[in-house]
Amino acid sequence: MSTSYDVIVIGGGPAGYHAAIRAAQLGMNTACINMMLDKEDKPVLGGTCLNWGCIPSKALLDASHKFVEAQHDFADMGIKTGKVSADVPKMIARKDEVVAGLTGGVAALFEGNGVTSLPGKGRLYANRQVGYTPHGGEEQMLQAEHVILAPGSVPAAIPPAPLTGDLIVDSTGALEFKQAPKRLGVIGAGVIGLELGSVWNRLGSETVVLEAMDDFLPMADHRISRDAKRILTKQGLDIRMSARVTGTEVKGSGKSKYVSVTYQDKDGEQVLEVDRLIVAVGRLPYTEGLLAADSGVNLDERGFLYVNDLCATDATNVYAVGDVVRGPMLAHKGMEEGIMVAERIAGHKPLVNYDTVPNVIYTHPEIAWVGKTEQQLKSDGEQFNVGTFPYAANGRALAAGENEGMIRLIADAETDRILGVHVIGAQASELIAQAVISMEFSASAEDLGLIMFAHPTLSEGIHEAALSARGHAIHTVNRAKRS
Repeated sequence: MSTSYDVIVIGGGPAGYHAAIRAAQLGMNTACINMMLDKEDKPVLGGTCLNWGCIPSKALLDASHKFVEAQHDFADMGIKTGKVSADVPKMIARKDEVVAGLTGGVAALFEGNGVTSLPGKGRLYANRQVGYTPHGGEEQMLQAEHVILAPGSVPAAIPPAPLTGDLIVDSTGALEFKQAPKRLGVIGAGVIGLELGSVWNRLGSETVVLEAMDDFLPMADHRISRDAKRILTKQGLDIRMSARVTGTEVKGSGKSKYVSVTYQDKDGEQVLEVDRLIVAVGRLPYTEGLLAADSGVNLDERGFLYVNDLCATDATNVYAVGDVVRGPMLAHKGMEEGIMVAERIAGHKPLVNYDTVPNVIYTHPEIAWVGKTEQQLKSDGEQFNVGTFPYAANGRALAAGENEGMIRLIADAETDRILGVHVIGAQASELIAQAVISMEFSASAEDLGLIMFAHPTLSEGIHEAALSARGHAIHTVNRAKRS
């Protein structure tokens, strides 16, 4: 093993492995130190996203949604089925197969691009010295011209709900249930809580979601969050706002054990009894053991590694990307940061546009947005126009039985430049890419309105929302007519 590298990346998640592969493609001698182990304690690449987060949760979300469709929706389309049942262990096994295929693919990409994979723990010292400790081995010192820190994040914990490993679990444990709990509690009505709550609600759990905040999905457009709460409640999620958990206790014995959850709401102290409890209150940057005292890298007041707009830390030629730095904890944001840093090290000058980072919640219907919300613009005193188009007026949505949802497009009142697009509905995660591309090229609502979209498609809704923002919508009544 070489002891000197052009680039050493610490962390093999989306941000780290993208950085490592791109650096190697650009001709740099690159190593990636990655500490993650799979269920069998074998080294595995891909980070939380591929192993315990994005990918496995989507596998279960898709499987559970198909189960609901087979139960309730096929008959409406003239498809007769017998009694439908869910094989949860099979779903979990399939999820693991998907994960194994993708993580193995990253390993193959490392080999194909010449990245040296170093399973174990990495620690940054002064002058870009990196301590590498193989699993079960002793620390050895490596030297790098450039270091990219991408250690990722871990689920946040709260003192009133300590994890037990079986009944009270975090988002990782919630992906390993062998059967749907009869009664399930979820602390947190954010992205993770809603997605995991949806999975087990679809598979038969009576699901209660406790959220300490007063507003539901406050980061989303207010009309979208309002409709999301209504639709998810109709699906069976019992979402209780302003519910601050103050304590948990495991009661009973043997197979009769359950969790008693105490929380405060506007009516005082309440008690909820559930068979399983998921703690989904967000994630925290993972920096344990990452930095020696002389590393020269500083943390901000929230515990994130401090970086500038180019992801450079306070230490020379040391960068940090992904969940461990400011901004949303999104895999795709980290991927682009990793690639940007690798290219800047090689002398190129790319930038990440943080104004066009898409956000997605993979419930059904999906929720996705990019750019500013109406409430943000009002708070800033900006003048804008809003175009809205409902899925119920889209021919492809009606044909597919996906008529719930809407698309909202916000454009600057003077320049007509698109400032934000917000979607709740089928395939919102795919549709939002059109908005991202448009905004990246500084498109106006008029630009989108002049583009020809295939018919019938869900994407026509983006076209109609753009027309609506200018008072030119064809398939809805315009609230205001503009020339």
